[in-house]
Amino acid sequence: VSVFPTRSESYLLPSQTRPIRTSPRIRICPAARSSIVIASTLTRRSQFLHHRYTRRSVSLLSHAMSSASSSSPAPSLSDVESLRRSRILSSKLYFDVPPSKVPLIYSSSYDIAFLGMENLHPFDSSKWGRVCRFLILDGVLENNRIVEPLEATENDLLVVHSESYLNSLKSSLNVSIIVEIPPVALLPNCLVQKKILYPFRKQVGGTILAAKLAKERGWAINVGGGFHHCCAQKGGGFCAYADISLCIHYSFTRLNISSQTAIKGQAIQLEEHYFLVLINANHLRVMIIDLDAHQGNGHEQDFSNDRRVYILDMYNPGIYPFDYEARRFIDQKVEVVSGTTTDDYLAKLDEALLVAGRTFDPELVVYNAGTDVLDGDPLGRLKISPEGVTSRDEKVFRFARERNIPVVMLTSGGYMKSSARVIADSIVNLSKKCLIDMGGSSGASV
Repeated sequence: VSVFPTRSESYLLPSQTRPIRTSPRIRICPAARSSIVIASTLTRRSQFLHHRYTRRSVSLLSHAMSSASSSSPAPSLSDVESLRRSRILSSKLYFDVPPSKVPLIYSSSYDIAFLGMENLHPFDSSKWGRVCRFLILDGVLENNRIVEPLEATENDLLVVHSESYLNSLKSSLNVSIIVEIPPVALLPNCLVQKKILYPFRKQVGGTILAAKLAKERGWAINVGGGFHHCCAQKGGGFCAYADISLCIHYSFTRLNISSQTAIKGQAIQLEEHYFLVLINANHLRVMIIDLDAHQGNGHEQDFSNDRRVYILDMYNPGIYPFDYEARRFIDQKVEVVSGTTTDDYLAKLDEALLVAGRTFDPELVVYNAGTDVLDGDPLGRLKISPEGVTSRDEKVFRFARERNIPVVMLTSGGYMKSSARVIADSIVNLSKKCLIDMGGSSGASV
């Protein structure tokens, strides 16, 4: 099990471009200069690890500490990581897409419609199809150039999710709580699987495939996904599967964005204590830019102790999910209160992207582009104009494209019928600004 320093030990002030470490000054012995160390006192850190990591993690800690001053070999990768890698390598979700296709991913199976129950939730569960129809009507997209993903299988989902969580979705009651539609609890689970969870699994397949296409073409848009309230062990907020976390783990293994290294322990003199170096400095860089109005507590929980992933989350703190624990794991937190207007919002975004670009050098950007920031959205409570959303998306794509970083866009939340038109208009603008190529050519690889 690879253990990474926690996010709670660093923070950013508005005028600063590098994390400030709150732990005491570290003096590193020569043998450990290639490793990254984040530590506090031994007692405090041990208590934290006891609660944060599995028994396997703690046993590896004990083993490495006992051998820190010896030349015994480093522990091998855990069985858990080996199984995860095996599942990823055997998955069919990554497949070759012909150059004639545009890296825009959608399936008619995305849309959720069953006995009108979808109308009992404010989320527009037909917006995904309407986005594509708008793009086709606008003449910027041809239907035969859309990429259709495969459904994520149980084996694919087990890369992140536990078997117990996936089994819990066999209860219609549990699913009704996650999607926030109480009558779903009364339906046979076979119908729930077919009419609700199957569309979600197709969107998960789209998000995972989007990273591969972005790596090959420079960008990709999944007209769906962005289920940022779901983590490995728990769903919620209309999010049943952790597609962002799955996408990133697949990228680690299949795109050679990062090389997973075995744990290497070295003794570190910290004030009066000795602690442990657990990771090599050659670790991955993925940036999540979450601009949905709601906090992305799902991926924050999943990557809470993983320094390979940098999270910039710009959200309204006065609305769901109120996950204060997950907020501790945000690398760059930008809070925008209810009533924030377009100009103020975009100014905060400009500053946030400037800080993020100076602080972190990612190899992949996952952009969660929720439209619940729109003025009038009943859940987001912000006052961003449609033109403001278009400008927001352009800023993020420009941030990634100017740095030659592959970018994946997910449409995430949005609770007004106007969201589909706004998303389509934004994609058209990205094409006009030459930030994406809707012509179907293969483009330059990144």
